Amino acid sequence: MADHEMELAVLSDIHGNYPALRQCVAYALSRGVTTFVFLGDYVGELPDVQKTMEYLYQLRQKYSCCFIRGNREDYMLNHRKGEKNCWTKGNSASGCLLFAFRQLTDGDLAFFEGLPIRQTLTFQGLPPLLLCHGSPGKVNEKMEPGKEATYEIMGKESSPYILFGHTHVQGEICCGGKKAWNPGSVGVPVESGGQAQFMLLHGTDNGWSPEFLSLKYDVEDLILRMESSGLNAYAPYWCEVTRYMLRGVRVGHEGVLVRAIELCRQKHGRCSWPEIPEECWAQAIRELLPEA
Repeated sequence: MADHEMELAVLSDIHGNYPALRQCVAYALSRGVTTFVFLGDYVGELPDVQKTMEYLYQLRQKYSCCFIRGNREDYMLNHRKGEKNCWTKGNSASGCLLFAFRQLTDGDLAFFEGLPIRQTLTFQGLPPLLLCHGSPGKVNEKMEPGKEATYEIMGKESSPYILFGHTHVQGEICCGGKKAWNPGSVGVPVESGGQAQFMLLHGTDNGWSPEFLSLKYDVEDLILRMESSGLNAYAPYWCEVTRYMLRGVRVGHEGVLVRAIELCRQKHGRCSWPEIPEECWAQAIRELLPEA
């Protein structure tokens, strides 16, 4: 490898999917990549919260790792402060968050609290990389192709390369000579055919170039873990959507949530998250996933 060559593994939106995380890391290591960049949302939708966190800590001890805070980490920290004490078991809007929070340790929350929401990585002889979860300014702001707001965000940044996550959609956005890359979601990708997604980033004298990857893992075993862990009881219909996504159905939690809120407003005149009746979740799923 020449003096100015560098390889990184970039992973985002793990959401507690421990087997998918291990599969992605194992592949990166098999390619000789030992520098890892994590773009946030380490827990949230899937059952193995502590296994995921412990594995990340192990990686940090063995390899060069960089971690960014995502919106899920903010949710956990705000809940600890008492700002989101409306989370309840059996509520499809908030149950997965409560499930995750109850498994986190004080050490995990301290780790989250110490994470930046943006960071610039520099390597000798290579252009800088700006890291964030949603956007460089907000952990929950979406950067999407074809959106003027995304181009405005990119235009304000000096870095020629931005690495971001949050949308769970793998891909590249180009604007004014700058490039933004989303590695997709390790845990619950939107458009992967049921495979875990991440990215290898190759740096040479010509700059950085991405290699987008999708890997198979044992999805059905993970779905069984959702049941045996008790996660399904915490967020029944949210978990139903997760199961479809894990099996490769092109649907997202956000679309079902928006429809459930619309139905709640139609029936009750108002709707305040997370107090969305489970019957509205059930109807939204029937409409958007007719095979459900």
